[in-house]
Amino acid sequence: MRRPRSVSNAPRVIPGEIHLDERGEVAFVNDFRFDGIKRFYTVTNTRAGFVRAWHAHRHEAKYVTAVYGEALVCAVEVDDWERPSRTLTPFQAVLSADNPSVLFIPAGYANGFMSLSNDARLMFFSTATLEESQRDDYRFDPRYWDPWPAA
Repeated sequence: MRRPRSVSNAPRVIPGEIHLDERGEVAFVNDFRFDGIKRFYTVTNTRAGFVRAWHAHRHEAKYVTAVYGEALVCAVEVDDWERPSRTLTPFQAVLSADNPSVLFIPAGYANGFMSLSNDARLMFFSTATLEESQRDDYRFDPRYWDPWPAA
C-alpha cells in the first residue's frame, strides 16, 4: 500500500526573484538551503524539444534550477520499482533563468526534463555522492510517462 506523501516531501518549487538596478541584475532564491547537498552538476541537451528522462532514486533527493534558458522539468513518484504504473501523473514545472526558482525532487521520484530553448542548461544539486547515486539508480524509457509537449 502506498503511503501518502507529506507536503514537505512532495515536489515543490521554491520561488526566487530578480533585482535590477543601474549596475545590472542579481537573481536569487533566498529560501533555498544547501543542507544535505553533497554534489552538483549541470546538464545541457542538444536542442530545444529534446527529452532526457526518466531517472529515479529511492534514497537520493535533488534540487534543480535553470542556469540558462528554459526547460519543462517533471517528477513522478515511483509506486513500484519493478513495474511502475504508467497512469501516474507527473508533477510539472517550467524552470527559466529569467524567473529564478529551485525545484525540489524528493527521494522516491523519477525525474526528467525537456529543453524548451536551445540554450537550456540545468544545475542539479544532489543529496547523494556519486557512488551512493550509482548504487541507487533506476532508469525508465523517456516516454514511459509522457507529459512532454510535441516538439
